[in-house]
Amino acid sequence: MSFSRRSLLVTAGTALAATATHGLAFADTAPAADPRMTTRELGDPNAKIVVEEWFSLTCIHCAHFSENTFPLVKKNLIDTGKIRYVFHDFPTDQLATVAAMVARTLPPERYEPFTASLLASLDRWAYIRDSSPLEALKKMAAFAGMPGDVFDKTVADQQLMQFILSQQTEAQNKYHFDSTPTFRFNNKIQMSNDMTYEAFAKNVADAS
Repeated sequence: MSFSRRSLLVTAGTALAATATHGLAFADTAPAADPRMTTRELGDPNAKIVVEEWFSLTCIHCAHFSENTFPLVKKNLIDTGKIRYVFHDFPTDQLATVAAMVARTLPPERYEPFTASLLASLDRWAYIRDSSPLEALKKMAAFAGMPGDVFDKTVADQQLMQFILSQQTEAQNKYHFDSTPTFRFNNKIQMSNDMTYEAFAKNVADAS
């Protein structure tokens, strides 16, 4: 999903205003007291190759990668200990921001399965036509084990939202993304597009 720096800032401001009114491992990117703000990752923490993905939960290109390429990445590269895979929330609209907040509030081990489920069913919540996307997201969160009152508190949590948006802005300023998904391979190669498993594996090899 392509976006501009201006649209990113507008999205962040809109999300803040709208919400105000209405095995995974951890890293030390946030206070240890709040596990919602720790790094979400899969794989051997000592793997020689680290792959990072910045994605938006309403992005159709992120969804395509998640459904078609990531299962092979997990099977062939993550589960075999060849790479450590780090997930970064990079919401490109208000709804994606709220979805990222919900995903981070679930137990850490449910983060990747829940985000994969959201990306696999965009037409049933993000782009639903006959009901509220937020209500559809609430139902999906309930299926993942989140009580309704917890969901309501989560989507109104300004501290969590600010954390996600601050991380997003920091990444944008540092790496100058122009679309999602964006990948960085061992801090050597950066790619901003959906890709096949073959292309992904080649980048891993080239970054090793």
